Amino acid sequence: MKVRPIRMGMPLPRRRLLVPAVLLVAAGLTTQFALGRKKDKPAPGKTMAMDDRKRAVHALNRLTFGPRPGDVERVTQIGVDKWIDLQLNPDKIDDSALDARLAPFRTLRMGTKEIVENFPPDQLIKQIADGKASLPQDPTKRAVYEAQLQRYEDKQERKDKAAAAAETICRDGACPVSDDSSQPADPERMRRREERRHANLKTQELLDQPPDERIKEILEMSPEDRQTIATTAKGAKADALMEGMSPQQKETMQALNNPEQVVVNELTQAKLLRATYSERQLDEVMTDFWFNHFNVFINKGADRYLLTSYERDAIRPHALGKFEDLLVATAKSPAMLFYLDNWLSVGPDSEIALGIPPHQQHPRGHGPSLNNRPNNRPRGKSKANQASGLNENYGRELMELHTLSVNGGYSQKDVTEVAKVFTGWTLDQPKQGGGFRFEPRMHEPGDKIVLGHRIKEHGEKEGLEVLHLLARNPQTAHFISQKLAMRFVSDEPPAALVDRMTKTFLKKNGDIREVLRTMFKSPEFWSPDAYRAKVKTPLEFIVSAVRASGAQVDDARALVGTLNNMGMMPYGMMPPTGYSMKADTWVNSSALLGRMNFALGLAAGRIKGIKIDSAAGTTAAGEQATPDAQQTLATLENSLLSGDISRQTHDTISKQLDDQKISQRRLGDPKRPPNIAAITGLILGSPEFQRR
Repeated sequence: MKVRPIRMGMPLPRRRLLVPAVLLVAAGLTTQFALGRKKDKPAPGKTMAMDDRKRAVHALNRLTFGPRPGDVERVTQIGVDKWIDLQLNPDKIDDSALDARLAPFRTLRMGTKEIVENFPPDQLIKQIADGKASLPQDPTKRAVYEAQLQRYEDKQERKDKAAAAAETICRDGACPVSDDSSQPADPERMRRREERRHANLKTQELLDQPPDERIKEILEMSPEDRQTIATTAKGAKADALMEGMSPQQKETMQALNNPEQVVVNELTQAKLLRATYSERQLDEVMTDFWFNHFNVFINKGADRYLLTSYERDAIRPHALGKFEDLLVATAKSPAMLFYLDNWLSVGPDSEIALGIPPHQQHPRGHGPSLNNRPNNRPRGKSKANQASGLNENYGRELMELHTLSVNGGYSQKDVTEVAKVFTGWTLDQPKQGGGFRFEPRMHEPGDKIVLGHRIKEHGEKEGLEVLHLLARNPQTAHFISQKLAMRFVSDEPPAALVDRMTKTFLKKNGDIREVLRTMFKSPEFWSPDAYRAKVKTPLEFIVSAVRASGAQVDDARALVGTLNNMGMMPYGMMPPTGYSMKADTWVNSSALLGRMNFALGLAAGRIKGIKIDSAAGTTAAGEQATPDAQQTLATLENSLLSGDISRQTHDTISKQLDDQKISQRRLGDPKRPPNIAAITGLILGSPEFQRR
């Protein structure tokens, strides 16, 4: 079978990455893994049989995004149990080095309204164009707004011209088709071509200036010139234009072209940097786990702006806390309310649905009696509000995905009743960064029955009562415990372990830290059959490869692009199910070859924004390579895999060590250090490295 390397887009060069000999090895390793993957079913009740070093490797593979050079020795020295306890209490761990890396990303520290003001969405620009809002006074902000306003007006002008031309040509119903070659050049196309030529010349002039002068001149340009340069300077040209600028100046340059994308880029890059560099690794793993559990899709309208606060304020603070607190935080989060459309949900018998004016009062804030419903009031969509009726999306996902599970013992009637409970949980202008509010006039009046429990009419507190009911439900305890065990132990976790975790969940009122502690102390977690039995997701693979290789990430955009190509774009899962944690989703020959291509590109230093030292003659652990290729292979196997490599994988790589592309010498040449990058890449792409 002829195997072709997968082109990974942004992270990899256009030419073929895998040379013939390496391609042969890579194809063999990926086929070996795809066909020979063992089932990850740890034997229940098996006694712990790992030595201290293996326990350290196992803990690092499960509680972190993968060990870095020297981590196994450090954890062994501290003591595995003591290290796990420290990871369970992340506030005791200094993470200032990560904070310094994230400092340039200003949006991570902004409230949603501030993000919208600094990086205006299309809706805000349209308001300015329509005279309903004004430009900011700050010159930098104003430049960003003006660039977007110019783009908006150009787009509208093109639409108007196209419509007018179509109307003129086809006014009499005859739209003749002519030979383009005999027609004069399109004036509009010529104008745009001239603009691009002018922008290219101006960009070249700017490149000859110091960075501070460069950004100053750009901000002083006319909106037309500024917008043209922003849209024509892309790729390498854009990077050259921003070379030497401060992080905030680069941010401004990117915002001139697409302010919305700045917000998305900073959030996605930060996820990769946190996973790679945070010392609070378990906290990062759990933040990723809970975001996936309470999934929100970043490309749904306002969620591009709402997601930064969602992860920072709703998910991260509760990642190791009480499940009920996490459930309430996500339920009230603007990102979740917008994603599942609950902010538009209106009770069928609410004041808004019945068309009752706001000034008409009801005793103690209750809605109108069903017997007193005015017959002449319109039902359905109100002109004053975009809400259009009862929306069951959140009620269904709350029970099916967030708490009870798909087989959680609830009925469609329960879904409808829960949806009624959460009517009125809405937002103040979400597209402008508004937050949660409870609107009594949207709320369905009367008592509701949920899972056999009567929820008395009590406005916003009804929702809190239902969340409390669901958070303490034994079915929820079992579902969450099973899902945690699936992430940390096995795709099919032992029932006895899940039962013990469930008991801890119920006894400790959903204390996530204590549930994890029960799991980490279990014999099932430390079973020899659990060792390297979980297949890494694309995110886990990419980050673990970067960590294991000791690579330096100066720009994480290439890693984000690679994840997108591998089918796991950060925050990019559209359905509320989130990404799968199971091996079968991610294991196939094409995907594994894509991983191999990434591993070889990373090791060879061919991925933009990533620096690695292996190409300079040292291993990931910083050891100098020797001319003995077999010794170098053994050293790399130990540093990257702690020596956990099968005889089949070792032999497959070993047989190719004399190839010129790997040995880096020709017949008769004195021995030189072998191609460490090629060997490193093959090990990072090996079946053993695909497991954690």
